[in-house]
Amino acid sequence: MIVFKESSVKDLEALLAVESRAFGETEGPVIAGLAKDLLADPTAKPLFSMIALQDERIVGHILFTNALINSYENIGSAILAPLAVDPEFQNQGIGGRLIKEGLTTLAARNVKLVFVLGHPGYYPRYGFRPASRHGFEAPYPIPQEVGEAWMVKELQPGYIGRITGKIFCADTLNQPEHWRE
Repeated sequence: MIVFKESSVKDLEALLAVESRAFGETEGPVIAGLAKDLLADPTAKPLFSMIALQDERIVGHILFTNALINSYENIGSAILAPLAVDPEFQNQGIGGRLIKEGLTTLAARNVKLVFVLGHPGYYPRYGFRPASRHGFEAPYPIPQEVGEAWMVKELQPGYIGRITGKIFCADTLNQPEHWRE
C-alpha cells in the first residue's frame, strides 16, 4: 500500500535519491540538485513537499514552490517542479496520485493557481491547461513549438480569465536552463 505524507528534513537524502534515479544518469543529478536547492531556498516558500512511501521506502516525490503573478501578489500560486517516481514503481499511478494529493492539500491551503512546465500529454489528465492561452507568461520564454508544455491548473474557480500576467518563481528556479521542455 502506498502512503502519502509531507516530507521532512529526515527524508531529504532518500527523496533526492528518488529524483536522481527517476531522471536517469544524465538529468537525475541535475534535477536532484534543483530539488535540494529549492527545498533550502527562502524565496521558494511557502512550499509543499510530499513523498509516496511503500513499506516506509520513499518511492515518489513532488514539490510545489511559491509563485507570484505580477500585480497579483496576494493570489496564492505555486509551481510544480519536480515530480519523480522511482523507476521500479513507475506506471503504477503513483505520480498521478502525488499530483492529486498535492493539489488537494494546496487547495486547502488557499492556493488558487498551480503552474507546471511539463509533458503536455501527461498533465492535462489532472486538469492542467496551456497557460499562455490564458494570459500567463512563464518566467522565461517558452519556444512556440513546445508552448503547450507551460500549463496552469485552477484550484479555486474564478481566477483563470480574470487575471493574467508574468509568473515569478523562486530564485533557484529562476534560471533559463530550467525553462526548457
